[in-house]
Amino acid sequence: MHLLGFGLLLLLWQEYPVFCGSSGWTFKHPQTIYAWEGACVWIPCTYKNQEEQMLLDNFTLYHNPEYDKDIKEFKGTVLYKKTDNSESFSYQNRVKKAEENCTLSINPVNIEDSGKLGMRVTWGGKKEKGDQEKADKWMEDLYLNVSKTPFPPELQLLPSEIKESELVTATCLLHFSCFEYDIQLHWSLEELDLASPTIENFTSLSTDNIFTKSMLKFKPLWTHHGKTLSCRVLHSSKVLSEKTVQLDVKHRPKLKIEVNPREAIVMKGDFVNMTCQVTSSNPEHRSISWLKNGIPMKEKQPTLTLPKVTKEKQGIYFCQASNAVGLGKSAEVNLQVLYAPEPSTVQIHPSPAKEGKSVELICVSLANPPAKNYTWHHNGDKILEETEEKFQISSVSLEHAGRYSCLAENIYGHGQSGQGAELDVQYPPKKVTVVIQNSTPIREGDNVKLFCEYHSSNPNVTRFYWSLGSSWNQIFTQVWFYKVSWDTPPITCKACNEWCSESSSVNLDVQYAPRDVKVLQTTPSSEIRAGNRVVLQCDFSQSRPKEVQFFWKKNGSLLQEGRELVFNSISPEDAGNYSCSINNSIGETMSEIRRLQVLYAPRRLRVSFTPGDRVMEGRKAALTCESDANPPVVHYTWFDWNNQDLQYNGRTLRLEPLQIEHSGSYRCQVSNRLGTGESPPSTLTVYYSPESLGRRAAIGIGSCLGIVILAIWGMKFQQQKRARSRQGAQENSSSQSFFVQNKKVRRAPLSEGPHSLGCYNPVIEDSISYAALRFPEMDAPRTGDAGTSEMQGPLANNNDTVTYSVVQKRHVGDYENVVPDLSEDEGIHYSELVQFGVGERSRVHEDVDYVTLKQ
Repeated sequence: MHLLGFGLLLLLWQEYPVFCGSSGWTFKHPQTIYAWEGACVWIPCTYKNQEEQMLLDNFTLYHNPEYDKDIKEFKGTVLYKKTDNSESFSYQNRVKKAEENCTLSINPVNIEDSGKLGMRVTWGGKKEKGDQEKADKWMEDLYLNVSKTPFPPELQLLPSEIKESELVTATCLLHFSCFEYDIQLHWSLEELDLASPTIENFTSLSTDNIFTKSMLKFKPLWTHHGKTLSCRVLHSSKVLSEKTVQLDVKHRPKLKIEVNPREAIVMKGDFVNMTCQVTSSNPEHRSISWLKNGIPMKEKQPTLTLPKVTKEKQGIYFCQASNAVGLGKSAEVNLQVLYAPEPSTVQIHPSPAKEGKSVELICVSLANPPAKNYTWHHNGDKILEETEEKFQISSVSLEHAGRYSCLAENIYGHGQSGQGAELDVQYPPKKVTVVIQNSTPIREGDNVKLFCEYHSSNPNVTRFYWSLGSSWNQIFTQVWFYKVSWDTPPITCKACNEWCSESSSVNLDVQYAPRDVKVLQTTPSSEIRAGNRVVLQCDFSQSRPKEVQFFWKKNGSLLQEGRELVFNSISPEDAGNYSCSINNSIGETMSEIRRLQVLYAPRRLRVSFTPGDRVMEGRKAALTCESDANPPVVHYTWFDWNNQDLQYNGRTLRLEPLQIEHSGSYRCQVSNRLGTGESPPSTLTVYYSPESLGRRAAIGIGSCLGIVILAIWGMKFQQQKRARSRQGAQENSSSQSFFVQNKKVRRAPLSEGPHSLGCYNPVIEDSISYAALRFPEMDAPRTGDAGTSEMQGPLANNNDTVTYSVVQKRHVGDYENVVPDLSEDEGIHYSELVQFGVGERSRVHEDVDYVTLKQ
């Protein structure tokens, strides 16, 4: 069972070769094995063939083997032997070998087993043709050291120099281990227990090392110095061997004080003796020194003697000494000196004290034991109710100010009342007020002198603060000159020493002109349209005095008086810049200008022509629709003389190039979101160019001459028959008549048609007279020019012929066919040649002279 179990462990040892054999074989095992009689021996051993793994054919273990050259073989005591085809042999049945390697065990082991052991191994070789099979052989040596009794372990301390409270590692090592022989390593320290030790145990059975080890880690105390540390080897709780070492613990000096008297409590004037003893020091200590309350004393001797103690000798005493490791200190001794209370003093907290705050008075009187009973005095008078060390006033006032003293008492007697203490009660300035040193009333912009007064103060006032509303200004003077504004808030002052006292606020009651004057539109609340009722109100935020007057202005001119401005039916002409002003006895305030806009539908429409209303054909003209509207016009529509929509929506209608057919009246229609407006018709006249006139004049010049001759003959006839013609025209005429009509309006050029010839040209009208001859249409009457429109009507029959003759002379009249009299030089005369026939006579005009020529 043991050989099988440890055979598995030995597979891990193959990486530590210690010997190389022939034919590529490697053996690993410890070189020397240690044991004692009665124990056992475990020899770990492995082998390996680098080419191929093979089992040993023959294995023999010799004790002290010797080689015989004659027989070429080893001789000695055979402890174990095993061949390939025979049973194994064990000497005294104590030796065993593992099957899978060369590990051996001897149990029990005897002292006679000490010496050299030889492992003789052979293994078969490869058989070649015609030859005998060859075998390899090898002898492996190792040494067995068996003692009569168990040998002690090795004990080592690290670090070599041990110091108090520093970590130390102690290692106990025994070069022995065997699976069939259990051992333990046990630690012990003489007379003392180890402080928080840590122990780690290790066992090794490898081809490199065989050992049992224990490691102890601890921090030694100074009391461990000189003590023995032991490591014992136990087998079945029996101590087989041990190793000891004496600890040399380096530490600071260890001191203690012997006091006489032992309690260290003495009366004032008694004798005291203190001795400083060094209980331990490694290495040896140096000189001893004394300290009182942490302060070094002059004494350097181990014994400190105080022949007559006073209260000043009372305190904490200790001694100290040093060596190479450090400084050592003794325990403290509290020396108490008993005595009656000494003259007392009074402490006041806080001092000086603020009025209304808490104050604590303490009676200080040194005494041992402390005083238990106290007597207090204020300005020499005993305060009966106070008998404690501390006297507290919860809310100090001026009545508590003065000198305080106290008297202390303990079991050893009464003390004396020493110098007392003065309680100084301080307080902020009292009865602070603001005084206005100005005549009233105060107007906006006046300089006001203000004075901050107070009744009393402790300590004295050092600074002043002035406040306007909530903000404070640090002005150290008691008098303040201030230029007031209309909205000056209440004024407050503070008088300050260490604390500040604030006065009541003072209102200056400043008089000022009306503030925040503005124009409000109360009706309507939204936009203003023509015809609405509109109410403007003059508003303001405040005024002092409150009695005010209101005035209105439009575009800078005074309009009326009163708070409200009312328009019962507003018109566009009411639009403008309005403002109001409000005044009181202090002054006048003007509002900002308010622009009053009135919305209305388009109005005052007309069509304007550029460059004019008479333009020659071939050029260009611009027709602009002018209007007055608020909001502005958003849509335009143009119409011609036939009421035909020109399908143009712009403000300006452009005609380019102009033609005679463009002559006529035009109008525009516009709209905004409030309504629609339409302009009256405006006439555009397009006249012929000189080139067109030349062509037409050549055709009609002959006819014009004939008409002129006819016109001259008619005038002569008219002069002779004027009286009779008037009567005959009223009674007998049944056909169309020849008449003359006054007309002062300038005639537009004749429309171009297939039956008319024109000699009119406005370009040269100032210097040219012209005649027009018209031939009426045969089928239906045709509209003529402005001068002949009254002659329109149905003809008697289609055979009648009417001939017109018009002669114009600019310096006499608009038209000319006869020479007028001086009284009729402003008239226009027409002559008409008529072929008598059946038909209705034209209407008789009272202001026209008629001449009738009959065939």
